[in-house]
Amino acid sequence: MSKIKMATPIVEMDGDEMTRVIWTMIKEDLLSPFVELNTEYYDLGLPKRDETRDKITWEAAEAIKKYRVGVKCATITPNKQRVEEYNLHEMWKSPNGTIRAVLDGTVFRAPILTTCIKPVVKNWKKPITIARHAYGDVYRGTEYRVPEPGKAELVFTGKNGASFRETVYDYECPGVLQAMYNKDTSISSFARSCFEYALSTKQDIWFSSKDTISKQYDQTFKLIFQDIFEKEYAAKFKEAGIIYFYTLIDDAVARVMRSEGGFIWACKNYDGDVMSDMVSTAFGSLAMMTSVLVSPDGNFEYEAAHGTVTKHFYRYRDTGKMTSTNPVATIFAWSGALRKRGELDGNQDLVAFANKLEKATIDTIEGGVMTKDLTTLCEGVVPQVVDTKEFIKAIAAKL
Repeated sequence: MSKIKMATPIVEMDGDEMTRVIWTMIKEDLLSPFVELNTEYYDLGLPKRDETRDKITWEAAEAIKKYRVGVKCATITPNKQRVEEYNLHEMWKSPNGTIRAVLDGTVFRAPILTTCIKPVVKNWKKPITIARHAYGDVYRGTEYRVPEPGKAELVFTGKNGASFRETVYDYECPGVLQAMYNKDTSISSFARSCFEYALSTKQDIWFSSKDTISKQYDQTFKLIFQDIFEKEYAAKFKEAGIIYFYTLIDDAVARVMRSEGGFIWACKNYDGDVMSDMVSTAFGSLAMMTSVLVSPDGNFEYEAAHGTVTKHFYRYRDTGKMTSTNPVATIFAWSGALRKRGELDGNQDLVAFANKLEKATIDTIEGGVMTKDLTTLCEGVVPQVVDTKEFIKAIAAKL
């Protein structure tokens, strides 16, 4: 059988722990037998990031801007414990945060649905897509461990001489301090990406923040969204028969839980990080969630919406026994990237393969073969629990 060829590479970013193991399995069993993979490879595993002082993450992000499509494995964002475990030079920032900052994109996450896995929230009938602003906030924040009593101040010095200084807190003891930022251009790009995506999918869009408490930071998001909507999108939304509305984040959570789904929920960076995990878990599993970062200038980065599955990796590393780790989100990251590469290049064979790969994955689950995490969620079939390798082999057999 001749393999499908790729004229233009996609940027391949390897990762850490159990997802790194799964990454190799997917390539060997589901991709390489059918596609002549053309990738520009970057190892974003934590040891390599530390070795290059995180330069490789920036290089990978720039490569996505060059080739327009990337696919990323889950990676470790180190904390104090990870610094010690890996003997790191420093506590490197989130690679996802770095890539999002370079691309200035919006992350859209939606559940992968099957007929045999029903949402935990019984009134959810349709997918809920989380649109996560992928720039700034806590992910690009500056932090300081305050060692002694003293005064913390917020200071701004403008290029034209404007200045601002306000006391944050007079510390009477040690504590912590954090500064974060965002900018109008990125918020505007976020708003336009959300509105365009809503129009393309014919879905209502909700945006939520906490402007009653954050009267400058969050309110700026609210006002920019409203201004762009009224000037550029109100008529288009009316014609499409869809709506945009703003509400407070706590009210949005209550509305989401009572809804039937079928809309886009736009969230600031941290809110989107948390709420996408909640939504994906309620729809089935965090490993059953698509995730794509879309930049305003048309670049796409696909990744799994979950982490590196550390506990499974330790068990696999220490015992040598394969775990029953769900690889579906990582498979869909690859299929999404291959489909987009095919669409951009006019390669219909590659698009068709990506569709078949996703169908084979869903058909395998609906046929009863699945990883352990899905068995308690499955209805209408007798589940056959398999390990990750066996599950991937079962998908390959359907391909």
